[in-house]
Amino acid sequence: MEANQYQELAARTLVDRPDIEIPHRETMIVWEALGLAEEAGEVANPVEKGVFHQHGLDLETLKNEIDDMLWYATVLCTTLGVDLSEILQANIEKLEVCHPQGYNAEDSKRRLDVNGSRVPPHQADQKSPTKS
Repeated sequence: MEANQYQELAARTLVDRPDIEIPHRETMIVWEALGLAEEAGEVANPVEKGVFHQHGLDLETLKNEIDDMLWYATVLCTTLGVDLSEILQANIEKLEVCHPQGYNAEDSKRRLDVNGSRVPPHQADQKSPTKS
């Protein structure tokens, strides 16, 4: 397939303007989520170049990008009406369940059951019931 043919065929599904009214709050949620994703990329890029391209890690650049990422995560929580402290606490509790002895690769491999839901490591070795 030629690129211009693909472009023409793909354009059939192009949305040229929203067909719904998007409330201000939802617009802000999208804006903040996209900002968070962008900043995560800005953290990943210098890490990739620093490690795989052997440019070395620039700690000041990383700190600046991480603080931007944290800002977006924080304002997203605010817009959603979620307490950042609750998010932080829930993360620590999840880590304690998933990695009670600290991280190790073997426990990490056993963390997910067949359906992809989280299971405590002590239950991961038990066979899941088969569906009929």
